Amino acid sequence: MQLMRLGPSGAERPAVRADDGLTYDLTPLTDDLTGAFLADDGIARTQAALAAKELHPIVVDGLRIGPPVTGVGKIVCIGLNYRDHAEETGATAPSEPVMFLKTPDTIIGPDDEVLVPRHSVKTDWEVELAVVIGRTARYLESTDEALTCVAGYTLSHDVSEREFQLERGGQWDKGKNCETFNPLGPFLLPADEVADPQALGMRLWVNGVPRQDSSTKNMIFPVAELVRYLSWFLVLRPGDVINTGTPAGVALGQPEPKPYLRAGDVVELEIDGLGRQRQTFGQA
Repeated sequence: MQLMRLGPSGAERPAVRADDGLTYDLTPLTDDLTGAFLADDGIARTQAALAAKELHPIVVDGLRIGPPVTGVGKIVCIGLNYRDHAEETGATAPSEPVMFLKTPDTIIGPDDEVLVPRHSVKTDWEVELAVVIGRTARYLESTDEALTCVAGYTLSHDVSEREFQLERGGQWDKGKNCETFNPLGPFLLPADEVADPQALGMRLWVNGVPRQDSSTKNMIFPVAELVRYLSWFLVLRPGDVINTGTPAGVALGQPEPKPYLRAGDVVELEIDGLGRQRQTFGQA
């Protein structure tokens, strides 16, 4: 099943797409898809309600798809988590995960317009697997324990402005937190429906040209280790999102002239089993 939020920005309603292909109203169970819902066995309760035929189907044609979770406390991002991406950018592969944060207000729907920041000359793309936390993770001792804290997975676009990130004082956060810089969705797939998070193909196109084509098997630090590791530096709470890094193929790693994004460009991205995004870029 796929957990979704549908409707205008700021007025989305929770829904679930079932294995029968129909989409069902989830408001009998929750007002919205939040960390609190996930922590309160929301996924199991949704599965039970579908099995008992307690939910009613809805018509979704023409409805905007919003980000699949709301009220996100923090977005924890992992840099240089694919060896080929580290190599293409001239960086040394890290011996421990590289962590930075994005603010939750960067999150938009998977097909919403992304804004190129004013004075930007190096806006870049990054397809990423996102992990959504479903149970508080604090000082975890094992990777097995870490995976029990994962509610599910979704598709994330970690848009980045490389000049802001690398040339404006050395603060990565400057290039990661521009408005609209984290399209998320189209849905949250429960963790128990992902056989192996390290076996998911991931792809990205810019204006129809293939730019990234890889697999999560190429992560330096896999999902379970990331959750375990991060839990020793901060508390991961239900609804928090982890962007797990991007593979090779970003504009930063291309030969000159590097094909950075401009207003009017169209980016499409997908991960096996997690759906597809499509954004047209505009100007802030």
